[in-house]
Amino acid sequence: MKLSKEQISNVIWILVLLLILFTPVGFHLRVWVNKVIAATLSADEVEDDERITLEDYHWNLVDLEGKRTDFQSTKGKVVVVNVWATWCPPCVAELPVFVELYGDYKDKVVFAFVANDEKAKVEAFLEKKGYALPVYFQESEAPQELTSNTIPATYIISKSGKIVVDEKGAANWNSERTRTLLDELIAE
Repeated sequence: MKLSKEQISNVIWILVLLLILFTPVGFHLRVWVNKVIAATLSADEVEDDERITLEDYHWNLVDLEGKRTDFQSTKGKVVVVNVWATWCPPCVAELPVFVELYGDYKDKVVFAFVANDEKAKVEAFLEKKGYALPVYFQESEAPQELTSNTIPATYIISKSGKIVVDEKGAANWNSERTRTLLDELIAE
């Protein structure tokens, strides 16, 4: 049985799709595509009249060393919360720019990278990539205002508790726009 050019082409496309969907090669390709997309997208601020105030700061988190933290301790500070996972291509794609932002703002802004993953996988991932980020795991439900069915989900919270950025999906967190916003929030 001889295959036509169209049949061969269809088989190749099916193999490429299977490769992308079901292999590690596909995961890395999806990460790369998300990096390219995120590099062009800065997170948008929530309009002033649409900003929600975080009322309930009670959220129990535990860090990689097992130290417990109540999110209540961040009240009155500028906070960046990023909910992510190692198996999420957009999450993995945006982490390098978060590493850069964290390096410059870690003494001025509270960062909480909340992992939706197994601790061992997160530790192995961070070690492999050489990322030194403040990673936490949830011990209690997140406040309703910081709950999303999508990851990555990133929130920037002002000192007064206003959610200034509520971004779903990957973005360029090391952009001039984000840095200017953080500088403004710190100065408040």
